[in-house]
Amino acid sequence: MKNIRPLDLEKYHDSTHYKLIEEGIYLDLNDSEGTNHRFPVSAELEDGEDGQYPIEDILDKFYLHVSDFLESENRSQNQLKLELAGELEDIRQAKIILGKRVCNREFIKDGKTYVDLIIE
Repeated sequence: MKNIRPLDLEKYHDSTHYKLIEEGIYLDLNDSEGTNHRFPVSAELEDGEDGQYPIEDILDKFYLHVSDFLESENRSQNQLKLELAGELEDIRQAKIILGKRVCNREFIKDGKTYVDLIIE
């Protein structure tokens, strides 16, 4: 994935449902769970990426989940738009992916193949 950037969607301007916490992070006022912060992003998939990876590894690394796939916003197959959700501090840490390239790389250790998440 590359060209990862925050999204500014109209729905986040509804102050009865969302509160801006800081640039790119919103509090979902209708969600009483601890993972009620939202981080909408857009990313360009690279050749060979299917949208599942490296997203799954990003979610695991930063303890996030996808709260909404922005289907109506996904106009091309190589563009991915989604709303990530989690605890505020986890989302703040995840902001390091903005403007970066994120990919998975295989490596071999002791004869076994592993996959590492790379943020460039």
